[in-house]
Amino acid sequence: MDSYITDSQTLQTRRHFFKQCGLGLGAAALSSLLNREAFAAGTVPPAFRNIAPKARRAIYLFMAGAPAQHDLFDYKPGMRDWFDKDLPESIRMGQRLTTMTSGQKRFPIAPTKYAFEKVDNHADGAWISELLPFTKKMAKDLCIIKSMHTEAINHDPAITFICTGNQLPGRPSLGAWLSYGLGGINDNLPSFVVLNATWSAKRDAQAIYNRLWGSGSLPSKYQGVLLRSAGDPVLFLTNPDGVDSSTRRRMLDTLAKINQKTYDEFGDPEIQSRIAQYEMAYRMQTSVPELTDLSDEPDSIFEMYGPDSRKPGSFASCALMARRLAERGVRFTQIFHRGWDQHGDIARDLPLQCRDVDQASYALVQDLKLRGLLDDTLVIWGGEFGRTAYCQGKLTRQDYGRDHHPKCFTIWMAGGGVKPGIVYGETDEFSYNVTENPVHIHELNATLLHLLGLDNQLLSVKYQGLDLRLTGVEPVHPVKGILAAG
Repeated sequence: MDSYITDSQTLQTRRHFFKQCGLGLGAAALSSLLNREAFAAGTVPPAFRNIAPKARRAIYLFMAGAPAQHDLFDYKPGMRDWFDKDLPESIRMGQRLTTMTSGQKRFPIAPTKYAFEKVDNHADGAWISELLPFTKKMAKDLCIIKSMHTEAINHDPAITFICTGNQLPGRPSLGAWLSYGLGGINDNLPSFVVLNATWSAKRDAQAIYNRLWGSGSLPSKYQGVLLRSAGDPVLFLTNPDGVDSSTRRRMLDTLAKINQKTYDEFGDPEIQSRIAQYEMAYRMQTSVPELTDLSDEPDSIFEMYGPDSRKPGSFASCALMARRLAERGVRFTQIFHRGWDQHGDIARDLPLQCRDVDQASYALVQDLKLRGLLDDTLVIWGGEFGRTAYCQGKLTRQDYGRDHHPKCFTIWMAGGGVKPGIVYGETDEFSYNVTENPVHIHELNATLLHLLGLDNQLLSVKYQGLDLRLTGVEPVHPVKGILAAG
């Protein structure tokens, strides 16, 4: 109990101190006259916002399950000569395997069955798979990072690691850190919104847990809000039968008075979070229906995002919603698209997954660009780790499967202060090990924070005796090689 009180006092010092000193109203009045974003995270701009931001918002297209880099972005034509030959030990170097392939007697090389094309409109001449024709069209906008790596080798710890900076659950997510550090832009919408898209691969997918967008040790008002595709867009958004808006308003006012009295007595910042969340929920009763009403979108927009954009819950529909959220000032939007875990049947499942996301991802980037939003909106596309060069299960020229591989994988980024038209990092002839410019996921997250104006070393909270950070305890630096000049 003593530890909880100490942590509570540490977390609430700023607001509670100013309130007790009678300066709360003065600070609120000042923030209404000056730049509201400078005051969004607290009464005064915190010390960790000491970087000129290149982006005001970010959209993370998360391909849960790990896309196979060999079949999409990391072209290795030399692997054709290695078909069904064993992966050399000089390449594997005793690296650990999952239990799904550790019992295999052989590790036969599986070259990609898909054709690649060198893209002329990409400054570094990126090679992109035939499975991603729309992504090819926007290659000049993309910063492709081929040298990502992580420590986690199984899905849940790997997704937890990249989303929260730790393989163990319970830490604040990337979106929660951004909300804490930057605050919101639109008072009537959450600063962090999550969408879970449907997928087409005909198999079960790894579960996605709400802790991936949780606030962990930060106040709960910074957690992500899940936007649903059926029923109420946000749970319990609609008043129950017999409760009208004025009744709801009176109830919230009374509840706020009770909560404020409790806060005045104990100073627990979570009480203030609850007050803020109730008020946000009330405002969202108006803002969310307007957000999710797509009747104002012209047919040309639906055609741009593809036929699935009219299907609620599809990735295309979620991508269109992400653009609408960006327009309305939502700080961070994360779309989870599951089904990329191709241990087998790549010939069946991978094309389906790519069709889900390829056109819609292209449309999102181009739509942002047309509206003048791409320059200050960072878009990220990628999964939690890569996949193996060797086959899991039966190998044929036309079909194969790939196991988990944390040693290298590929993501792309666009807009928001990254260099367009570059390929960063390189891998060996089997896309098994990084050979040039490795990028750890902590460095990726440090870069995202940097582009949004946050110093990852300063962005921290005291928790259980630690300076808790998204990027861990060791010094981590942004990847300067992908940052645009200026």
